[in-house]
Amino acid sequence: MTTDLTLTLTRHINASPATVWRCWTDPELLAKWFAPDPVQITTCEVDPKPGGVFNVVMQMPGHDPMVAPAGCVLVADKDARLVWTAALGPGFAPNPPHDTAGDFYLTVDLTMSAEDGGCRYKVKAMHSTPAAVQAHEKMGFFEGWGTTTDQLSALAEAQ
Repeated sequence: MTTDLTLTLTRHINASPATVWRCWTDPELLAKWFAPDPVQITTCEVDPKPGGVFNVVMQMPGHDPMVAPAGCVLVADKDARLVWTAALGPGFAPNPPHDTAGDFYLTVDLTMSAEDGGCRYKVKAMHSTPAAVQAHEKMGFFEGWGTTTDQLSALAEAQ
């Protein structure tokens, strides 16, 4: 669903909010599910505290790694909510502007709440402009985040 400058995906995961939180905040677990196959995670750093680092580097086989400045954790409410942004780096330092047309920063707001013996999982990808929303939709937000959420679900349910 698209609302103003936000793309939203909601799912039920058959695992506790604590397990889903761990899959998001343990770099070893995050690296197992955060990129759809065949993309690989080559670097993964998460420090789940306000001002902490959120950094994931992905690489498509046969291509250079997709390196961007590290992001910043804004909210870390253990087992319930994790918010991070690419617009800021660790310690709330502003990241430099993009030098490629069409690139955009986003802020991701994840919530996890107990529901029906599992977890109601919601992703809100917030953008600064309608053009950024359209670019993210066009690049496959729903398909990509849907696939990775399926992978998250499978990993969390196996924990």
